[in-house]
Amino acid sequence: MNLKERILADMKAAMKAKDKQRLGAIRLIQAAIKQREVDERVALEDAQVIAVLDKMIKQRRESIRQYEQAGRQDLAAREAYELRICQAYLPEAMGEEEIQAHIAAAIAETGATTLRDMGRVMGVLKPKLQGRADLSKVSEQVKQQLSSGQ
Repeated sequence: MNLKERILADMKAAMKAKDKQRLGAIRLIQAAIKQREVDERVALEDAQVIAVLDKMIKQRRESIRQYEQAGRQDLAAREAYELRICQAYLPEAMGEEEIQAHIAAAIAETGATTLRDMGRVMGVLKPKLQGRADLSKVSEQVKQQLSSGQ
């Protein structure tokens, strides 16, 4: 069962269980996937669906931060629930050691030595780590390694 099929099956299960909150969150995921499929005129594969979910997760994290700053805990809680639903469809997160190993391999593969090479390193890492690690944190780690000359 691919990721889109799993999301559809979960949507049907939420309908049957009359779980309106879960159903609403899954429908948001479905809508984002459909929107990208219509925009690009393609059927999305699992890797592309993970990219859509990753984008949704980033949006939810930012919304939670803004709602908490504004004192809107009700809206922050709703966003946090949607965030958990989106995260449930992502592959298992990588451990810190595994991420460091991928970074070291990518730096070696690209021959990167300075911060100017960061784009090439991230180009190698992104397809491998998408949905399994926070790419903004990975980017910071790559920047640290390249600036320290490791």
